[in-house]
Amino acid sequence: MTIGEVSEKFEITADTLRYYERIGLIPPVPRNKNGIRNFDETACGWVSFVKCMRLAGVQIEALIEYVSLMQANTGLERRRNILIEQREKLRQQAEHLKLTIERLDYKIEHYQELILKKS
Repeated sequence: MTIGEVSEKFEITADTLRYYERIGLIPPVPRNKNGIRNFDETACGWVSFVKCMRLAGVQIEALIEYVSLMQANTGLERRRNILIEQREKLRQQAEHLKLTIERLDYKIEHYQELILKKS
């Protein structure tokens, strides 16, 4: 797939894809004989993974380290620990979001009651 096709498929700009590759967030993408990126299934898998992690708020630095260790085929324990650390951060964020939603629900219900009383 071309960078344009991947950009459209994953709803990520071509510039972002180039940036992710440049900083090592996704491994180097294979290129055709003209030097144009040719995203294969593996490269698309990395894009999908990185997009998912970034949408969840995982920091770029953690992902760069993870990808680097994957490419070197080393650091199994460290890779696992990176994922565990990120999962814990996400669980904490989810708990904060849950509490915020509960508070918003309470406030919305309160306003609904006030509106009904006023009617």
